[in-house]
Amino acid sequence: MPKPVIAIFDVGKTNKKLFLIDEEYNIVFERAARFIETEDEDGEPCENLDSLISSVHDSLAQVMQMNEYEIKAINFSTYGASFVYLDENGEPLTPLYNYLKAYPEDLQQEFYAKYGGEEKVSLETASPVLGSLNSGLQLYRIKKERPELYNKIKYALHLPQYLSYLITNKAVADITSIGCHTHLWDFSKNQYHQWVIDEGLVEKFGEFTPGDTSSITEYKGEKFNVGVGLHDSSAALIPYLANFDTPFVLLSTGTWCIALNPFNQEPLTAEQLKKDCLCYMHFKGKAVKASRIFAGNEHEQQLKRIAEHYDRAAYLFKHLKFNPGLFLKLSTKLPENANPQTEFAAVSAFVARDLSLFKTAEEAYHQLIFDLVKQQTYSLKLILNEGVKRIFVDGGFGKNAIYMHLLSIAFPHIEVYASSVSQATAIGTALAINDVWNTNPVPTDIIQLKYYSAIQRTL
Repeated sequence: MPKPVIAIFDVGKTNKKLFLIDEEYNIVFERAARFIETEDEDGEPCENLDSLISSVHDSLAQVMQMNEYEIKAINFSTYGASFVYLDENGEPLTPLYNYLKAYPEDLQQEFYAKYGGEEKVSLETASPVLGSLNSGLQLYRIKKERPELYNKIKYALHLPQYLSYLITNKAVADITSIGCHTHLWDFSKNQYHQWVIDEGLVEKFGEFTPGDTSSITEYKGEKFNVGVGLHDSSAALIPYLANFDTPFVLLSTGTWCIALNPFNQEPLTAEQLKKDCLCYMHFKGKAVKASRIFAGNEHEQQLKRIAEHYDRAAYLFKHLKFNPGLFLKLSTKLPENANPQTEFAAVSAFVARDLSLFKTAEEAYHQLIFDLVKQQTYSLKLILNEGVKRIFVDGGFGKNAIYMHLLSIAFPHIEVYASSVSQATAIGTALAINDVWNTNPVPTDIIQLKYYSAIQRTL
């Protein structure tokens, strides 16, 4: 008997994979696709949309021919803030523009002047001013600068919904994409923002559809339940929501360290927005308050500085064990270590530190993590609310023993765990439509946890 599976397309900026996941949530097959870059009409780098489309069809054709698997459903997760603009025949009208593309300053000023100012729009849409990363402004730009092109656009679909469209031929909008720092959604009114309605952009978005729904679709002679697609950051949160009822914060650590609190429904304040807080939406349509710092990037840069100064290989530092004696020594050696961080900072204090202060590379590295954790603690406190009992740390810093010990010390009344979910985004995307393809209960062992105990915190 063929094994029942769901096919998940997990499309990141550089890593793009198709996974087959069985009913016990084991990944039983994966296929990777290469990132192929091209240029838009302005010579700016962007992803090759034709290559991405071909990859979806080719990968699906491959797994449909495998006799050992029976595909029950298909779903998609991709990076956010990217639109595909389709004509009346469903053909793309433009390249897949890079969300890092510079936004015209004069047009941005005109937009905010027209709709009440940066602070007003940011508060209502729960997003900082981010230029093209506010994907609604991408479509606004086309309307203002290229009206002939705008008039040809029948649908503007965020990338997850476009990949779903490739299979279903249904144009839909999903809250995890619409609610992801786009400037499109009014979080206080729980509807499209008034500017979106006034400009007529709503007509371009397709039918608003819950992220946990699917439709039965015939594709190349076979029928599947096909999901509407999800924004990847929201998808990665789903395994935790499926396994834990106790309020928690998920700290996703990589180049950016993003803290996600799905249990904080309080509106963002102007002060929080200035400190790089925003809101996402999870697939059930609730706000997820988030804060972020560029700590992973800073760690890599400062690690290189330490390695060069002490003539050590950088990779050796990532395996250092927590040295409580050194931690206590640094607490007295540098007076500011004894005090919590009281102001928001884009970078930690370590950037300005003189490495000659430290006798050894190990001491310098402990101080780097000390400073990063102080910065992270401040950032976390921006979104923490009463009732949060756990902090789950996934990604790179979750594997860093020094970081995890210091973070647990910083939050003595909250349980701190290093956590990992193999391919969390893909697993979450499958879980979103679990009921239509899987008759088994959701497994309780999807997430691997390492608890940093009270004994460790008292060091």
